[in-house]
Amino acid sequence: MQNAFRRQGGGFDPSGLKTQLKALEIEMSEPEFWRDQKNARDVAAKHDAIKKDLETWESLTREVSDALELATADQNDQSVSLREELEGQYNKLVKKLEILEFKKLLGGEYDEANTMLAIHAGAGGTDAQDWAEMLRRMYLRYADKMGWQVDVLDESRGGEAGIKSSLLKITGRFTYGYLKCEAGVHRLVRISPFDAEKMRHTSFALVEVLPELPDVAAVEIDSKDLRIDTFMSSGHGGQSVNTTYSAVRIVHIPTNITVTCQNERSQTQNKETALKYLKSKLWQLEWGKQQAQKKKLRGEFKSAEWGNQARSYVIHPYKMVKDHRTDYESTNPDEVLEGNLELFIEARLKQLAAQNNNLS
Repeated sequence: MQNAFRRQGGGFDPSGLKTQLKALEIEMSEPEFWRDQKNARDVAAKHDAIKKDLETWESLTREVSDALELATADQNDQSVSLREELEGQYNKLVKKLEILEFKKLLGGEYDEANTMLAIHAGAGGTDAQDWAEMLRRMYLRYADKMGWQVDVLDESRGGEAGIKSSLLKITGRFTYGYLKCEAGVHRLVRISPFDAEKMRHTSFALVEVLPELPDVAAVEIDSKDLRIDTFMSSGHGGQSVNTTYSAVRIVHIPTNITVTCQNERSQTQNKETALKYLKSKLWQLEWGKQQAQKKKLRGEFKSAEWGNQARSYVIHPYKMVKDHRTDYESTNPDEVLEGNLELFIEARLKQLAAQNNNLS
């Protein structure tokens, strides 16, 4: 059992994590470490997360040893029920280990970063706006399952129902690593609740997923390239948020990228958050150009357009959710829309890891 368990965890590298942990502890012991508070918090958070993973691994190893000892103590006298109990215990341990193993797929430069997730209603009118709000609810449910914090930074309500767009900041370890799998166009097929004739409608929504970049990230913005407008907030935020010009809209003139934030109480806070979002969008633009160039050099270039469909959710005439990139499917769309995205994300992460290996 123990050897089988270790084979299951072959991708988890406790010795490598111990080396990282020691290096972080040396860095944290430096006299000047706490002078840079933001960097110190980031390093301390990474240290605590790695330490927690190692403690989980050591706990699982002890549990396997205990189960193995029980399994070999009186093999000849074991009842069928005891063997079934040991088998169930082993399967639970393997499941816990798979969570640690899964993190091996999250090795990208910004995978540990917080996330800016934007949802935009596409073609489909009121149905599309309702669909955009359904997607937002799905991601809120998923974030809650993962123990992440979510702040709604911006929202534009639909005329009859739903939302035209919404910007979320999702805070937690590996949020970008997981949620980057969700970027793209999401398609819904259902009987429209807004159609008196109960006809089947197809709706689209775009999901953008960007890392919240650290201040040291190599994205420079010339203030002369920005047009900054302020306006009265229409969102939540407490007393006076709807009576002062606290909301901020920033237009990056060379690329015509526009970002908005109206969640914070002060104009200064909204401006800082909007600039972070703009910085992430510019990083994504440059990263996309670099990836396209790599594929072109390898003779694999295809235009990367927002129109490329990521996933379809069919509620009528049959029930199915299909990811068009990985071909992974589920016949339970209700469960997926409740935030159970783990298997879709795992399939996409494995695919991305394989693609990165081919491009390297």
